[in-house]
Amino acid sequence: MSASNSTYDPVAQQSLLDAYAALLDSAAQMHELAKAEEWTALIEQRTHYVMLVEKLRQLDGALTLDERAQRRKAELLEAILEHDVEIRRQLVARRDELGKLIGVSQRQRSLHRAYAPQQGDSDAFYALGEADTKRST
Repeated sequence: MSASNSTYDPVAQQSLLDAYAALLDSAAQMHELAKAEEWTALIEQRTHYVMLVEKLRQLDGALTLDERAQRRKAELLEAILEHDVEIRRQLVARRDELGKLIGVSQRQRSLHRAYAPQQGDSDAFYALGEADTKRST
């Protein structure tokens, strides 16, 4: 451990806690986007979230926190995880909804394939019947 890690650098600690607070803000925004079913915006926000996580990984690995900072970090992480759970619930519900829509679409396509050849025959039959009617007049 280097000398800077063995002492508690208040500026570095605050920088780390600020990064966790920014991650919490991002998680809260993602949660709101998921509740509003703004899936495209959620994906865009997730990119920002991943970048913040990478920044945190670098900061967190190079720093030792005092007891107060450790407590604050734990509070922030707990709030982040609460948002994460809710986001996941929304995503699972969306996945299930899309699964149902895909199932309906596949059934419709199967029905179309099964009955389309018959419809094509009846369309041809009706077209022939119309042509015969026009010739006889």
